[in-house]
Amino acid sequence: MVRSLPLVFKFRFSRTCYTWKSKLYRLVSTMTTLETLEFDNLALRRLPIDQEERNFVRVVEGACFSKVSPTPLDKPEVVAYSLPAMSLLGLPETELRRKDFADYFSGNKILPGSDTAAHCYCGHQFGYFAGQLGDGAAIYLGEIINEKRERWEIQVKGAGPTPYSRSADGRKVLRSSIREFLCSEAMHHLGIPTTRAGACITSDSKVVRDIFYDGHPKEEKCSVVLRIAPTFLRFGSFEIFKTIDQFTGRRGPSVGRKDILHKLLDYTVETFYPEVHTRYEDNALEKYREFFKEVVLRTARLVAAWQCVGFCHGVLNTDNMSILGLTIDYGPYGFLDMYDPDHICNASDDGGRYTFIKQPEICHWNLKKLAEAIQAALPLTESLPLLDLYFPEFELCYFNGMRNKLGLHKKLDEDRELVQNLFKTMEVTGADFTNTFRCLLVLSLPALPEFHQSLDSVKNKLLKYCASVEQMIKANQPNMDLRQFQLFLILKETNPELLEQLGKGVAAIERVTARIEKAKKLQECTQEQKQEADETEWSRWLDQFKKRLAKEIEGLSSEDEIRKLQQQRLLLMKKSNPRFVLRNFIAQQAIDKAEKGDYSEVLQVLKVLEDPYSDRIELEMPGKDSVTGASVLTDEAVSSSVASCSSQTFVSCLSQYEERPPEWAMDLRVT
Repeated sequence: MVRSLPLVFKFRFSRTCYTWKSKLYRLVSTMTTLETLEFDNLALRRLPIDQEERNFVRVVEGACFSKVSPTPLDKPEVVAYSLPAMSLLGLPETELRRKDFADYFSGNKILPGSDTAAHCYCGHQFGYFAGQLGDGAAIYLGEIINEKRERWEIQVKGAGPTPYSRSADGRKVLRSSIREFLCSEAMHHLGIPTTRAGACITSDSKVVRDIFYDGHPKEEKCSVVLRIAPTFLRFGSFEIFKTIDQFTGRRGPSVGRKDILHKLLDYTVETFYPEVHTRYEDNALEKYREFFKEVVLRTARLVAAWQCVGFCHGVLNTDNMSILGLTIDYGPYGFLDMYDPDHICNASDDGGRYTFIKQPEICHWNLKKLAEAIQAALPLTESLPLLDLYFPEFELCYFNGMRNKLGLHKKLDEDRELVQNLFKTMEVTGADFTNTFRCLLVLSLPALPEFHQSLDSVKNKLLKYCASVEQMIKANQPNMDLRQFQLFLILKETNPELLEQLGKGVAAIERVTARIEKAKKLQECTQEQKQEADETEWSRWLDQFKKRLAKEIEGLSSEDEIRKLQQQRLLLMKKSNPRFVLRNFIAQQAIDKAEKGDYSEVLQVLKVLEDPYSDRIELEMPGKDSVTGASVLTDEAVSSSVASCSSQTFVSCLSQYEERPPEWAMDLRVT
């Protein structure tokens, strides 16, 4: 027999239901939809717009934007979207699942309130001023104000031709779009400042591309990436005012327009550096000086984060440098596998201007070009001294990040040498960048009973992540043509200034020379000899690390205190050394499947990269180490991972070669 509920309970239950229904109704009624996004296109109101409304390639004088509409795609469809990125716009997932989502964010339909345009900018490319560049494939859709009153600019990359497309068609293909989509989100979840990627959309429209530039072009699907950032202004945005360049003879399209320079500077500072604007509102010179100082410091912190995770941008031209200190424009990027300071991830960089080790130097050079671009408003006598802040800030953030990765709480002067020797050891042995740091999680503090056992264990693990002789010989081949190298040797003696302009420099030439000599010596080395040498190298560094760890426990009198410190350092290392990394071959596997219409791999990769430090994600990994989370592999297994990846699932491939960089969220200065 079912008893009826007491009247009081019925009333309370009914009232509770009513309350929840009311809250749900209010939530649904105020929920942002694609049609109710709040646009406030401030950039187009504050900055000059090109008066020519027709869309054809031209030099755009006296303007920061040109009005242009996206070119529609045939049957656009969603490959993947990032819920965390789209939430910045206040959109719930129900809106992302709409059938017309792909139409709106491919450019086929225009969102209510959107006002589409392309941005005019210039740039130094590979050391030379290239003149006007601009958004040749990206189109500004507008700026959205979310419920937190945050401003987010959205643009679609690959939306068709603009006045800045030059000889190109303004389209991007699926492989490049997936790479940008995945890496933008991966970098964010690693804790590195970056533009975001809200969605990747492909279509039935086709373009012809010669992928390997070998004379074998093929049709590929036109695709777009929805990009999100507070702004996409870059160093090159200010180079439209550049005077005639002494090397190339080119100039900016708005040279001499000091009025527009002041408008652009005031808009940038007021909108994106409001604290600077408020402090120096009545003093333009001080305002611009403080703004430039902030750009210098943010850039230094960004590059420090890149170096700590082994990220190589590949195309650090001034037009690819964000004015907010964000990672922007993901092209031929890459994360280091085997540690190689001279790694080049861009096949076009045959001279090695943008190698991994040169990124801090190049970004400093780019900041100097920014200073030159705005000198009509901020004299070089004011801006150039601020560049002296760059390297101290970079080193402060870099070594704080490295201490975190090594689990060091104390800051000692000897840490610089410890880190430098670690990378020398990694370079000599060909050790894997990310897995090396993950292996060090195994090592306990001296004075604990398990220390010596953990020391042997970590050394064995490190040796298994060292490269073979064959891999080392291949890796030490010159990264430039020998004839070009001979030319640089001549310039080193006759015109070192031009050599620096080309981004090579004396140190770069010396590194190439050392690589050539090293490759010759390796030709005479057997695998057994290399393994013995690797063990000697790692034993030497681990001995240095052991002595440094001993200083961490000075003043601790009990085992309980030491164990507590060990737990703290292990926690610090785990959040600074990721468990999962997007390497190129993993991205390529997702691309290969997507090009056949299967987007599941892209979604799987994205899901894992959204939580790269997690110990909660369980993968089926035979032989996985319980402490590091990394699989214990033979050198042969690591070297064959790329070749075997195409026939495996993402999960099995990731378990075979786990990797990816750290995350000291944003400000390393306080750690």
